[in-house]
Amino acid sequence: MEKHYQKMVADTQDRVVKSLQMQISDRESPRYGGFADPTGIVQAKFAIYRIASMVAVYCNEDTRFYRNGRVFESIMTGLDYVSGVQHENGLFDYITCNFFSAPDTAFCIKKLLPVYQYLKGRQERTVGAELTVEESGILEKVESIVRRGAYGLLQGGFHTPNHRWAIASILMSCSRLFDCEEMEEAAFAYLNEGIDCNEDGEFAEKSAGNYNRINNDAMILLSEATGDSSYERNAVRNLRMMLTYWEPDDSIFTANSTRFDRDRLVYPGDYYIEYLKMGMKYDIPEFLQMCNTIFEIVNRQHINSPDFLIWFMLHPEYRSFEFTGSYHRPDFETFYQESGIARGQQGRFTYTVMNGKSNFLYLHNGSMKLEMKVAGSFCEHRAFQGQQMERVSRGEYHLSQTMRGWYYLPFAEKPLTSDWWKMDNASREKKLGPDMQIDVWVKEVKNGLDVRVKTSGVEGAPWRIELAFSGVDFLTNEYVDLPLTGSEVIVVKQGYTEVGNGRDALVAGPCFGEHHFTEGKEDSEAKTAGAATLYLTAYTPFDREIQIRDRMSQYQH
Repeated sequence: MEKHYQKMVADTQDRVVKSLQMQISDRESPRYGGFADPTGIVQAKFAIYRIASMVAVYCNEDTRFYRNGRVFESIMTGLDYVSGVQHENGLFDYITCNFFSAPDTAFCIKKLLPVYQYLKGRQERTVGAELTVEESGILEKVESIVRRGAYGLLQGGFHTPNHRWAIASILMSCSRLFDCEEMEEAAFAYLNEGIDCNEDGEFAEKSAGNYNRINNDAMILLSEATGDSSYERNAVRNLRMMLTYWEPDDSIFTANSTRFDRDRLVYPGDYYIEYLKMGMKYDIPEFLQMCNTIFEIVNRQHINSPDFLIWFMLHPEYRSFEFTGSYHRPDFETFYQESGIARGQQGRFTYTVMNGKSNFLYLHNGSMKLEMKVAGSFCEHRAFQGQQMERVSRGEYHLSQTMRGWYYLPFAEKPLTSDWWKMDNASREKKLGPDMQIDVWVKEVKNGLDVRVKTSGVEGAPWRIELAFSGVDFLTNEYVDLPLTGSEVIVVKQGYTEVGNGRDALVAGPCFGEHHFTEGKEDSEAKTAGAATLYLTAYTPFDREIQIRDRMSQYQH
C-alpha cells in the first residue's frame, strides 16, 4: 500500500506542523509542553495524540522531520507534560467530564501502544534500525507512562459499554508486555460479561460513526494478545456490516447511533487499519478494496488520511503489500433484525428503515437527504416510534406501535401528603384507553419507495407526516415554484411535489393537507435543523400511501 503510505507521510507532517503551533511554550505555565485544542483546553489525551504523530515523523527517514531537533524537543516536553498530569496511581483525567478515569487512560495508552511497540522493537532489534540516544530517551518516557497507566487500569471503573473493551484490551496487551498476571486476570473480569456484538455485527451503542471502530480495535488487540481469534471475529462481523453503512456522499450512516455521533457527518477513514489488518489476515477482498476506497474518499473529500503512519512503521509488510481495485458495492437490501434496522441501495440512492426511532426512514441520493416522521400528540406520545419491525418480503417492511391511553384515578385512601411531587403516583390506579394504533409499511419499488401510513383507534386527532429535506434549494409542483433556504415549513394539499438542488431531486406525493397544525404540542420534537420540511396533514383515522421517487432534477442551475 505504497501510495497510502506516502499520503500518510505527507498528512502526518502537516499534522505535526499544526501541533507545533498548538504547544504551550511558556515555561512558567503549569501546562508547559501541553497542547491547546481548538477550545483552548489542555489535557493529556489531546497531547498524547499530538505526540504520537510527532514520534512517527521523527523516527521515519521518509519525512522531512526525521531526527529534527525542534520536533524532538517538542516530543520530550510534551511527554514531560503528560507524565506530570498523570496521577500517582497511573490514571489520567479527561478534564471535561471524567477524573481518575480508567477508560480515558485506556484510550491514552492505546494511542501510545504502537509507538512503544515500535521503539521497543527497535531496541530489541526485532524491527528497524538500532535506536539513537534521542530515541532511547523517548522510549524511556513512553514506557514509563504506558506502564504506570496499565497498572492504574487495575483500579477499573467504567461508564459505557465500549469502555469495558478499551480497558480489557489494554490490560491484556500490557499483561504480555510487562509480564503481569494481575493485568490478565483484571482483563478477563471484564471479558467475563460477554462481548456485546450481536449476530448482525452491531455493538450495543450502535455507533457507526465512532464507537464501532473503537470496539473493533479492542477486539483485534485482544486477539493479538491472547491468540484467541474469537475476539476479532466480532470485528470482522462489524466490518462486514459497515460495508452496508456507506452513504452516496461517502459518509457513514450515523442516525441509528445512541451516542454523540448521531446524525454527524463522519467519513470512514478511521476504519482503514481494521480493514487492512483483517483483510490481509483472512484474505477478504472486499476489505482490502475498502482500503483503496477509503483513500479515494480522502482525496475526493479533501480530508486528511487516517493517522496510522506508526502502524506502517511497526508493520513494514503493510507498505509492501498491494491490492488493486476499489470496493464497488452492488445494489443490496439487508435486514439487521436484532439491531432493528434495514439498509438498502438501488442505483444512486440508499434507504434506511429503523425500529424505535421517530425519524424512522432515511433516503440519501448523493447530495440531498430525506428524513420521514409520523408525528402528533396522544397522551405522552409525540411521534410514532416502531415497537415491532418485520420484513414482509424483500425490500418491504412493516413497523407498528400501539399507544396506550390512560388517566390517573384518585387514591382510594387519603395520601400522606398533598404535595403532588411527593405522592406515590406510580401506585395510582388508572383508567385505561382508548388506544391508538399506527402501522407503517415501507416498500422498495423501482426508482424509489412507497410508504403507507395507517392510523386507527382514535378519531379526530390532527396528525402529520413530516418529510424533512436537507441539501435542497428548490421546490416545485403544479401550483408553485419556491426557492428554499433550509428552514421552511410547507403544507402541500394535493398532487406531487418535487424538491431538489439542481443536481438531485426527489418527488413525493400524492400530498394532502387537512390542517396546518405542524408544530404539535409544546413538548413535541423539533423539526430537523437546517431542513426544509414538507408536511402532509390529516385527522385520524387515516390510511395514506406516499410515493417517493428519485430522479435527476430538471433544474440545472
